[in-house]
Amino acid sequence: AYKRFSELLPKEERENACSARVPKGQILTLPELRANPFQHRICRVFSTSDSGDDSMSFEDFLDMLSVFSDSATSDIKSHYAFRIFDFDDDGTLDKKDLEKLVNCLTGQGEESRLSDTEMEQLIQNILEESDIDKDGTINLSEFQHVVSRSPDFTSSFKIVL
Repeated sequence: AYKRFSELLPKEERENACSARVPKGQILTLPELRANPFQHRICRVFSTSDSGDDSMSFEDFLDMLSVFSDSATSDIKSHYAFRIFDFDDDGTLDKKDLEKLVNCLTGQGEESRLSDTEMEQLIQNILEESDIDKDGTINLSEFQHVVSRSPDFTSSFKIVL
């Protein structure tokens, strides 16, 4: 992990990789993130940068690797998946978050975009299945409940670095 992290830094900064921050643009060059539809959200969630530039320290990088590793628990994976899918960082998945989630998964092209009616129906179906307290949003515990019933979730939520 240290080798992968330090290789993202300019040569002159590699000696001090433990105290350096890798810019988001460099993190996004990782082959495993390059094609990931949630690449920007992943950087946002794992970055501890005070400046909001989504750069990563070595600790941030290790946190990301550990969450996406095979040995991470389903609870840890679902917690971070929830944070990645919570686009407005308000602690719930509302209709806007779900729409962005669906668009990320289906692609942004005209041929793959759902119609307004299809999107509304899909979001309604997701909420009917997941929104246990019927408040129109999905909170972390509701999300984890749904994930616990999906054994494929853990294996599909990983990046091999």
